[in-house]
Amino acid sequence: MILYGSTTSPFVRRIRIFTQAIPLEFKILDIFALEDRKELIAKNPTLKVPFLVDDEVSVFDSRIIHRYLCEKFELTPLNWKQENILTLIDSVNDTLVSMFLLSKSDFDTTADKLFFKLQRQRIANVLAALEKDCAQGSFNDWHYPSICLYCLIDWAQFRELVDFSDYPHLVSFWQGNSRRAEVVATDPR
Repeated sequence: MILYGSTTSPFVRRIRIFTQAIPLEFKILDIFALEDRKELIAKNPTLKVPFLVDDEVSVFDSRIIHRYLCEKFELTPLNWKQENILTLIDSVNDTLVSMFLLSKSDFDTTADKLFFKLQRQRIANVLAALEKDCAQGSFNDWHYPSICLYCLIDWAQFRELVDFSDYPHLVSFWQGNSRRAEVVATDPR
């Protein structure tokens, strides 16, 4: 099995952390470099990372990769509450990635435009919901949703995209897990 991705993507990092005990080769792709871009285009029609190749099977999304690996290795699947939490995490993560790419493309994402206002509202609403879930203990165990939350917060901090001062439980969660061996081993810094 080969996991393709970048070292900075929060979606790739979550799979790398999750698969610490699973035999897996990690192939780094710079999706903006010509040769790596060609490989991405040839192997993944979504043009996104991560993707997993397991013999003749290709899996194109971190959430589906997680599900595939759970089935393949007979691991405990997510329950419905965890699925909903993961939907929250993925929605804000997707939004932050889009806003990051737009700002790198010279768009003013702080502009008073409908699209940007809706994205900022989504970020605030979802982070408030995740703060509440964190306060209620949803992330006390180190499981896939916890890994995903950690990768989201750490990436947002790394890219300086979110002021987390209004989310003390999320900050505490992030700080409390920052020294895990698999977290340190996958740190993009």
